[in-house]
Amino acid sequence: MSGDLLVKDVRPMGGSVTDVRVRDGRIEALGQRLEAPGDAATVVEGRGELLLPGFVDAHAHLDKTLWGLPWRPHSGGPTLAELIRNERRHRRELPPVAQRAGNLLAAYVAAGVTHIRSHVDVDPEAGLASIEGVLEARERFRDRVTVEIVAFPQSGMLVEPGTRELLEAAVEAGAECVGGLDPAGVDGDPVEHLDAIFGIAARHGAGVDIHLHDCGELGAWEVRLIVERTRALGLAGRVMISHAFCLSIVADGVFDELARDLAEQRIAVATAASPRGEPLPLRRLRDAGVAVCLGQDGIRDLWSPYGTGDMLERAMLLAWRSSFRRDEDVELALETATIGGARALGLEGYGLDVGCHADLVVLPGEGLAEAVVSRPPRSLVVKRGRIVAGRRASTVA
Repeated sequence: MSGDLLVKDVRPMGGSVTDVRVRDGRIEALGQRLEAPGDAATVVEGRGELLLPGFVDAHAHLDKTLWGLPWRPHSGGPTLAELIRNERRHRRELPPVAQRAGNLLAAYVAAGVTHIRSHVDVDPEAGLASIEGVLEARERFRDRVTVEIVAFPQSGMLVEPGTRELLEAAVEAGAECVGGLDPAGVDGDPVEHLDAIFGIAARHGAGVDIHLHDCGELGAWEVRLIVERTRALGLAGRVMISHAFCLSIVADGVFDELARDLAEQRIAVATAASPRGEPLPLRRLRDAGVAVCLGQDGIRDLWSPYGTGDMLERAMLLAWRSSFRRDEDVELALETATIGGARALGLEGYGLDVGCHADLVVLPGEGLAEAVVSRPPRSLVVKRGRIVAGRRASTVA
């Protein structure tokens, strides 16, 4: 099927009803009673439903998932170290990464997710096997969803000799970003940890995405170190801090300082609506100019039995965790799963304007807040102008 499409009678972001004409995978026109972009174009009746840009999962772990496998009771302990050990103990029992990641990618596509950033483990025991598995699944789904990979030292880097070299090898093999994990709390040497990660990124033109669970002043100090290296190496707009729990609890003056520096260096912040601690102050971060995005984190894996691949569900959890009730606040949670994710990841041509890539989702609902709360089935999912999922995918004209 070509990338030429006409979607009739939809409401972009809950606004007025319009048609959307797509040619060669991009939005060519919006307006009333548009003509199809050619005799071979596909025409879909939108029936006045909502039109959103494709959802963005900015923090996933495709290699870890158990999606599509029989239910497995959770066996990990409550601490980070216990969860890491539990995963390493049991992962050899699982089917290949490519199979499991592919199972989950199919669920993502059905839910209207069109772009995913996935952290993928590297360590001396597994080597690059997980990277290779996700690369294989990515290739199989390349026409339905875009996947970018972060080489991730889940077991630590400095405490696991050989991991530093594996991170570099993973970037050379196709990972777009190099990841880190609690430079102080796990590796015990924030300066060496961050120097190594940023050094790899600078040598290969890669991005940086660091899991930062360390809280309080320790976490705030590590954020400052990340800002310093971003500035020194000219990596503005290429760095993300995932979780960033410290931003939820530092004093107001410290928060203002950190938010100002993050915005200046275009360092994004990813949240997964974690049940741990206080939720990120979304509106304060956005008002300070910081790009905030949303991710599923792990989905039904050895870390947690939860998750479905539906970013509307995750936006609802974020709104619930943030005690959002007013429509405009619930819509802010949705923004993190769409526009915020695109901004954080630097996605070119994202959105619903003329000239944007036609990554589209159509779903029923009166407004955006209702869509977050009710999470209706997707009527149509489009990737680069091609219909890839949805209840109407088999009934188009």
